[in-house]
Amino acid sequence: MTKKIKFDLRQLKFDKQKLIPAIIQDYRNGEILMLAYMNKESLRRTLRIRKTCFWSRSRKQYWVKGKTSGNYQYIKAIFYDCDMDTLLIRVRQAGVACHTGNRTCFYRKIK
Repeated sequence: MTKKIKFDLRQLKFDKQKLIPAIIQDYRNGEILMLAYMNKESLRRTLRIRKTCFWSRSRKQYWVKGKTSGNYQYIKAIFYDCDMDTLLIRVRQAGVACHTGNRTCFYRKIK
C-alpha cells in the first residue's frame, strides 16, 4: 500500500555530486526501463513539465528524455525509498527508453 506523505524536496539525500539516482519504471507492467540521475533542479523541472528531466554527468547539462528522439516519458507517479536516497519514477513510455533502440536499457542478461 502506498502512503501519501507531505513532501519537501529538502528531505531527499543527494550524493556528494548533488545527484540522486532515478529508476524509471513502466507504470503499466512494472518493467524497469532505465536508470539516470537527477539533481534538485532537474527534479523540479520534471515535476513542472510532467516529463522526465535528468542531469547528464558526462555533458554537464540537463536533458529531457525524448526531446531529441520523441521517446518521452510522461510522469504517472514519483516515489522515494525509505532511506530517501533513490527515486522510483513510474512513467508512460512513448517509444523506446534506450538509446540503442531497445525498449529498456536492461536488455542484456548475465549468463
